[in-house]
Amino acid sequence: MTCTIYILTPTHLKFVQLTGAGYDHIPMSYIKKNNIKIYNASGVYSIPMAEYAVCGTLQLYKKMCYFYKNKVSHKWDKNRNLQELDGKNVAIVGCGSVGTECAKRFRAFGCNIMGVDIVKIDGNYFNSTFLIDCLDDLLEIIDVLILTVPLTSETHWLINEYELKKMKSDAIIINISRGGVINTNALIQALDRLGGAVLDVFEEEPLEVTSPLWTKENVIITPHNSFVGENNEKRLAKLIIDNLDLTIQAEENHEYE
Repeated sequence: MTCTIYILTPTHLKFVQLTGAGYDHIPMSYIKKNNIKIYNASGVYSIPMAEYAVCGTLQLYKKMCYFYKNKVSHKWDKNRNLQELDGKNVAIVGCGSVGTECAKRFRAFGCNIMGVDIVKIDGNYFNSTFLIDCLDDLLEIIDVLILTVPLTSETHWLINEYELKKMKSDAIIINISRGGVINTNALIQALDRLGGAVLDVFEEEPLEVTSPLWTKENVIITPHNSFVGENNEKRLAKLIIDNLDLTIQAEENHEYE
């Protein structure tokens, strides 16, 4: 979603409410220079995105693509290679609102939840937490890697050829952050060895029709759709009202100083 809400005074802009989480398309230098209050939509889409991450992992673990194909062809054939989430090591890179909602849900399945972030974090839903510098050391034991970090110069191609080679042969990658966090070409090369990938975002969107990702059986592809849920509008409306109240209070306090 790219819509932005602006509240204007007769003289200048005072309030900006984003309907997305990222600030990458916003002229932040202008915002800061003019002391404009800006808020993102943190928390609005976290629940559907976390549910999406669980859904994608279970689809791969339970071979739902295999069973769907059998259904289409009316074929009755058991599969003895299904996996369980119970006991799996799930690393969540980016432990903000989306990452925390992911941790809640995967922990309920009996997973060991490892939180990875650029800053030290505390959270009841994480069994252990690490700084992002430790990620490379964790890759060899991770079963499910969930990416929820913003795209910055530090996170661009965070997952590259080196990191992919260190991952377990049956590991799953879930990207619900930004496409540029993963090197697409390196991922394509690694997918024949890995357990699979659940991809909602891509370096180039829409994903090119000629991309090899479309034909990989162990890849789930959605068109930047993981944020969709029927309660988003209700959460966003509450957030806008709360942030407007904060802005008005700040203006009033400044006026009477």
